[in-house]
Amino acid sequence: MNFAHAADLAYAASSPPGGSGGSNALLTQIVFFAAIFAIFYFLLIRPQQKQKRERERMLGAIKKGDRVVTTGGLHGTVTGLGERTVLLRVADQVKLEFDRTAIGRILETQGDRDA
Repeated sequence: MNFAHAADLAYAASSPPGGSGGSNALLTQIVFFAAIFAIFYFLLIRPQQKQKRERERMLGAIKKGDRVVTTGGLHGTVTGLGERTVLLRVADQVKLEFDRTAIGRILETQGDRDA
């Protein structure tokens, strides 16, 4: 067996050019997609769920006498509460009914600012 023949045998025994490693490539793809999912979960899904929980907690904590601002920017005082609605006094003798989901935030009362 000469050197040229040995080189031909070595070339024939090697993997084909451009061929993938089979299970190694599949494992790499699975790890890649798992990493992308983890990034999406920690950057998008988890913070959104946390924000939703905080909003639901805030809407559940509304009580009569709270000063609130609606998502439309209307300021008022809570005078009545329903299961899904809130009655706001926005001026003397002017009361408006809103969905609870229309409440954007609860304003601090004077007592909360002093603390």
